[in-house]
Amino acid sequence: MESEHTGSRRNRWTFLTNHARVLIAIARDPGIRLRDIAAGCDLTERTVQAIVTDLQADGYLTRIRDGRRNRYVIAPGARFRHPAEADHEIAGLLAYLAAPLAPPTVAPTPLGAVPPTTAADTAPTTPA
Repeated sequence: MESEHTGSRRNRWTFLTNHARVLIAIARDPGIRLRDIAAGCDLTERTVQAIVTDLQADGYLTRIRDGRRNRYVIAPGARFRHPAEADHEIAGLLAYLAAPLAPPTVAPTPLGAVPPTTAADTAPTTPA
């Protein structure tokens, strides 16, 4: 994976911002170290520190000192900043992206394909 310092800018776009990635990392582990966030998000520690400061300043999280470590608490009810999404809470996105991936229970059906039928689907029904 390219770091924030390499590669052409045009080929590096992603759906999530660095702020979202940092917030997701904190949602997954509220006691995570900035160094570990930086490694996981492919950012510098200084960049992560600036992002955490932004998130704190805008009320998305609170930093609590726990001995020599920090713990973070994400603000319940915090909403997206952009006007297009301002009526939505970030909690839904964090719940979706911070949750561990569960294996699919049923193989997805390709678009336009007819799902396979089972014996129960083809069994004749009797009137009651």
